[in-house]
Amino acid sequence: MKKIYRLLLVIIATTFFSPTLVPARTLNEDAAINLLLQTLERDHVYAKRISLNCVTFDTEDTTRTYFEIALREKHDAKCGGDPDTNPVIDRYRVNRASGRIELYDLPDDRWQDYKPARIK
Repeated sequence: MKKIYRLLLVIIATTFFSPTLVPARTLNEDAAINLLLQTLERDHVYAKRISLNCVTFDTEDTTRTYFEIALREKHDAKCGGDPDTNPVIDRYRVNRASGRIELYDLPDDRWQDYKPARIK
């Protein structure tokens, strides 16, 4: 009888504490933007084009699955440019659950995997 109780206890414990059954923690908007910024800094994607101090992140779409974020030029006294405009440099999609980053390919009108070499 004790073996049956132990077996039941093991089954219940693995059911409740199994990593495959515990819902994954998902990113909120701030965490998604921070992940994107850290990734772009780490990969030096825009190092030869624009300082990341002169960009803004604009969340354009939010779903249960992802955030679509536009990387825009910041135009002010420090960064230069027309302060009435903030052109889009690139658009990214950050998956809430996995943190996977995609880049919008404008000419082909599709999302593609983030690969820093394609952007530089």
